[in-house]
Amino acid sequence: MTTYHFVGIKGSGMSALAQILHDMNVNVQGSDVEKHFFTQQPLEAKGIPLHPFAASNITPEQTIVASPAYGENHPEIAKAAELNLDVQMYPSFLGSWLKQYTSVAVTGAHGKTSTTGLLSHVLEPYRPTSYLIGDGTGKGEPDSHYFVFEACEYRRHFLNYEPDYAIMTNIDFDHPDYFTDINDVVDAFEGMAKNVKKAIIACGDDEHLQALNAPVPIIYYGIEGKHDFNADRIEATPEGTKFDVTVRGDFYGTFMIPQHGEHNVLNALAVIALSHYEEMPMSLMQEQLRSFSGVKRRFSERTYNRQVVIDDYAHHPTEVQATVSAAKMKYPNKEIVAVFQPHTYTRTKMFLEEFAACLQEADHVYLCDIFGSAREHDAALSIEDLQARVPGAQLLPEQDVASLSNHEDSVLLFMGAGDIQKYQSAYEATIVSEQ
Repeated sequence: MTTYHFVGIKGSGMSALAQILHDMNVNVQGSDVEKHFFTQQPLEAKGIPLHPFAASNITPEQTIVASPAYGENHPEIAKAAELNLDVQMYPSFLGSWLKQYTSVAVTGAHGKTSTTGLLSHVLEPYRPTSYLIGDGTGKGEPDSHYFVFEACEYRRHFLNYEPDYAIMTNIDFDHPDYFTDINDVVDAFEGMAKNVKKAIIACGDDEHLQALNAPVPIIYYGIEGKHDFNADRIEATPEGTKFDVTVRGDFYGTFMIPQHGEHNVLNALAVIALSHYEEMPMSLMQEQLRSFSGVKRRFSERTYNRQVVIDDYAHHPTEVQATVSAAKMKYPNKEIVAVFQPHTYTRTKMFLEEFAACLQEADHVYLCDIFGSAREHDAALSIEDLQARVPGAQLLPEQDVASLSNHEDSVLLFMGAGDIQKYQSAYEATIVSEQ
């Protein structure tokens, strides 16, 4: 029996896929850098062996699955070539694996992780479901009917997939290190649409998705305008958000989700549309939507006295705006404090003005140094360039996080896709030490 060796196993998609295979009684191991990442915790909990990168990890009986971040010069991939082992990149391996199931790809510039997590949670009690979520969560069911997975548009990786269904949450310009402009992004989604076999569930409030060309039916959902699935009478409550759903103009039912913000209503609508298409009973949808606790690093909350500390992956202006808006909606009587770490120099440079505009929606803003990717550095750009565009914004070195305790009755939003969690952890350590 072969052993699947994952090169770069701590990546969010790689970690989730390794967990899925392990759950299906496949031998799995992997390697990565020795730095600790939250994605390794479920791997360790399942007893999946983790090794530091080394050519000696590669042996002839293995099947090699590699992260696209690593090329032929990586010592393990070079060793695999020396042994004449086929190296399968994560997107192509996943594309082959999911053909065994009724597959649902969840894609979009924003909201795909939350929507993938929500859809998995809703479908699980209906029929056996395996899922791969972009927060590093994966679960495999040997007798799965559904395979729900997050499909990333970066470098057109999602063109490796031929899913039965696709949920498309939105199209927006991101990853400026790869895409040239919004038209390039639209072209990528058009290509992905051609691979879908049964139907596409798309947000009709998005102008680019409204113009989408596809060889299969497109079911639209939204809040603005008249769509196949519409949310009406949206009401924010202390427990979450309540809303009615109409299907092609006819009242369908009333739903409740524990989250706040219109973006979460849209995510729920997408899940309702797909579940309705698959003839899932509405009562089961309502029950599952109400009990969804969220995914990792998406508005994850902790409370310390009168402070609410929130960890969120927001790293694009659209996401930052949505997170700040949701905090204001849920906590209308608290001060909103944004602690933001820009992710990559290319994205920061491209969206400098947009970041400045959405951060000003918060009552106070603290900025951490830009987290650059391993492939880039821009000496001409610094966090001070963003600070200069946000009135009153303060720089926040890691050693000064204790100053956040001055905002006693507040919501602290730690936002970013780099290592913003180290700032949050350092701050929470100061709180614990004082108690």
